[in-house]
Amino acid sequence: MAEPTFTCNTCGKSFTIKAETLAKYPGWQPAKCWQCKTAGNQKSGGAGKKRPAARRKKRGSSKEQNLPRAKVLEKYTEGPFDGIFTDGACSGNPGPGGWGTVWVKDNEVLEERHGHDPQTTNNRMELAALIAAYEMLPEDAEVTIWSDSNLCVQTINQWAAGWKRMGWTRKKGAEVKNLELVRRAYELSLRRRGAKLRWIKAHNGSRWNEYADSLATAYTRDEL
Repeated sequence: MAEPTFTCNTCGKSFTIKAETLAKYPGWQPAKCWQCKTAGNQKSGGAGKKRPAARRKKRGSSKEQNLPRAKVLEKYTEGPFDGIFTDGACSGNPGPGGWGTVWVKDNEVLEERHGHDPQTTNNRMELAALIAAYEMLPEDAEVTIWSDSNLCVQTINQWAAGWKRMGWTRKKGAEVKNLELVRRAYELSLRRRGAKLRWIKAHNGSRWNEYADSLATAYTRDEL
């Protein structure tokens, strides 16, 4: 089984974590690769330390990424060209945010939805987009749902079943964050067995992943 891939918030590079390590900490979303984590520990000087210059900008803060849909279609040409693509965004985290979902077949839009929340988090918007994707689908649909949130993908594919068995708690009774959204997304996934949830790398040239991002950030451009 391939090891889950994450993106380092400091250097922007991809890195992997062993599945058995992740299993010990359900819900954990590693933010830094080993090299950056080690470097940060060595340079740590307590309060007032500066952030690394290479730290990635929060989603939605880059004009290059925050494009209207028409511009996205002009700029990006890479696949996949079939499936449902979902994305969530937030300014401030917590702060105002939005979500977007687009269903595509043969590189053509079948349906799209988006919305926003004046006070939310990025994870809540990612889950809201995923819920909208499942709700688009008839229960017998066979399609791939693409999300660039490792946390969402691992929650539905790996962790939610165990949390449900434990009464919707994590190990030692720890709470499941955003429980109402997690439960809704998971229950919808159980009724749509033909819908396979897969991870896609964010901002890597995929036309329809970028399009979903544009829907998610529409609230910043008064396009709702």
